[in-house]
Amino acid sequence: MYFIQPTRDIPYLDQLLAALPTVQIIHLEDLDLYDPTIIAIADVADYLECQWTLPTVVLAFENEGASLSQAWEQGALAGWIWNKLPTSLHTSLIKIDAQYKRNQDSRDLPSAAELQKRLLPNPIELLNYKVETLFQPSAYLSGDWYDYWKISDKEIMFYLADVSGHGVTSSLLTSWMAAFHGRSKTPRELIKKLNGMLMQENIEKHITMLAGILNLETHQLRWSSAGHYPPAILIEPNQEPKILTTSSFPLGLTEDLEVEEFECVLNRHARFIICSDGALEPFDGGLSEQMGQLVHHLQNQSFQAPEHVADDIAILSLHRMN
Repeated sequence: MYFIQPTRDIPYLDQLLAALPTVQIIHLEDLDLYDPTIIAIADVADYLECQWTLPTVVLAFENEGASLSQAWEQGALAGWIWNKLPTSLHTSLIKIDAQYKRNQDSRDLPSAAELQKRLLPNPIELLNYKVETLFQPSAYLSGDWYDYWKISDKEIMFYLADVSGHGVTSSLLTSWMAAFHGRSKTPRELIKKLNGMLMQENIEKHITMLAGILNLETHQLRWSSAGHYPPAILIEPNQEPKILTTSSFPLGLTEDLEVEEFECVLNRHARFIICSDGALEPFDGGLSEQMGQLVHHLQNQSFQAPEHVADDIAILSLHRMN
C-alpha cells in the first residue's frame, strides 16, 4: 500500500508510520508514476484539494467531520481520525483492500459479459439449413453455452452445454469448452474428450451436454447426450413433436462415462431443437407440465424469454429449410 506524504503538519504522523512499517511513502507530484489499483492512505485535506483517482483511505483531525463526509462523497474507501486509528490497523486495511477488489470485480462484470457473448459462434451459412439460437443469461455471466462449426463441406458439428451452478466459475468453464473442443469428429468423441479433461482438472462442477453432427446433404443427424435435460425435441410439419429422451451421466462425475449415439433423419422443414433447463423456468407446474408448455411454444415459434430469468437460457435449433 501507499502512504501519500501530507503537505500540512501532522503531529500523529510517526504513530501511523510505526504501525505500518512496510508502507511505501510517495509524494503528491509523483502520483502518476504508481499503480492506480493499489490503495493509498492520505490526509483528507490533500485528497479534497487534489482529487486523485487512486483508491484512498483518508485521515482527518477530530474537528474535520465535514471534510470526511465530503471525502466519502467523492469516493474515499474509508475515513479515520489521525489520533484514533483502528487497534489492528494492518488487518483493517486488508479488509478494506479485499472489499475494494470485490467491488472492482463487480464493476468488471458487464465488460466480462460482453466478452463472453463475443465468444459465441458467428452466424454461419449452410446448404439447406438455418441455425437459430437464443442466449439469455440470468445475471451478467452465463453457465449455458452452445457452439457449432463445419467439420467438412457437408457436415456441421454442434453442442449445447449447461454448467452446474452460476457465477464466474461456471462461465469460465463455458469459455474453456469453447477453446478446447478441438478436432472431435463425432458427438461421442467430443463428450469423451471434454469429460476426460474435466476429470483430470478435478473441478468440482459437472456439465450436461447434448452434442450432434448433421450431414447437410443426406440430412442424417447423429447425437449423444451427457445427462442433458430437457432432451432434444424434433418438430416436423403436420406431425406431433417428438421428445428424444436419452439416459446418461453428466460430464465430470466419472471417468468411465458411457456415451450412446442416436440417429434420425430431418425431413423437409423439420427442426431439431436443444435447450438448457432454464427454458423450462418461465412455465408453471412440474417438469412434465413445463416440458409440455415449452414444446407447445417451440412448435408454434412463440417462445419468448422473460426479461428477468432465474436461470440461464440457451436454445439451439437446426432448421431444414427445403
